[in-house]
Amino acid sequence: MVELSLPKNSQIKPGKSHKAAPGAKNIRNFKVYRYDPDTGDNPRLDTYEVDMDTCGPMVLDGLLKIKDEMDQTLTLRRSCREGICGSCAMNIDGRNTLACLKPIEECSGDVKVYPLPHMPVVKDLVPDLTHVYAQYASIEPWMKADTPAPPTAERKQSPEERAKLDGLWECILCFCCSTSCPSYWWNSDRYLGPAILLQAARWINDSRDEATGERLDNLEDPFRLYRCHTIMNCTQTCPKGLNPAKAIADIKMKMVERQG
Repeated sequence: MVELSLPKNSQIKPGKSHKAAPGAKNIRNFKVYRYDPDTGDNPRLDTYEVDMDTCGPMVLDGLLKIKDEMDQTLTLRRSCREGICGSCAMNIDGRNTLACLKPIEECSGDVKVYPLPHMPVVKDLVPDLTHVYAQYASIEPWMKADTPAPPTAERKQSPEERAKLDGLWECILCFCCSTSCPSYWWNSDRYLGPAILLQAARWINDSRDEATGERLDNLEDPFRLYRCHTIMNCTQTCPKGLNPAKAIADIKMKMVERQG
């Protein structure tokens, strides 16, 4: 059997330990992935003793406390703190989720925080999203219609037509789903992944859009769409409770229907 191992310069090494302030009694250890490509050093796992009596309830609260009070070199993304922007997507306690929505008390043992897996790391907990945003642009995520809009009103939908967008428009492009998908790990150069395909389904199912055939043509490819093997990691990990696997199956069904 072939045995695979990581290159030496990518193996995670033990890192530094940061103690809580004297007198702290309710302590929780945060083990945080640290990596700075400019140094040439291996990634490391730093340990921070966080005083929970002076910390908010979410993992993001703990990380911000670490950055503000213990180690200002820690790098992470965050913005809304309400599960809307998707900026603080990370791998926490072995699962991709949003740090602002993940309660510390739900983590088992030490709170282990890594960047989203199988993505290039800019620094520490910040993944490089250049490639996945280019894939997003490739599906042309805007309304395409040749019919002029009504001069004094919006393009209307029936309640039934609008309902077809539920479970699609709520996606915040955090990419927790795509980075939990083994098919995307191995084929991200050509497979669009669950996040982008869910966004494609959002426009394919919009009754106001008049480019359905063009959009399906764009996805008719052995890799762009059909590398989905219904593993369901995407649906299990989505912090918004969406179902990317169902959206992908819906696109495949539309591919079949138009052949009839």
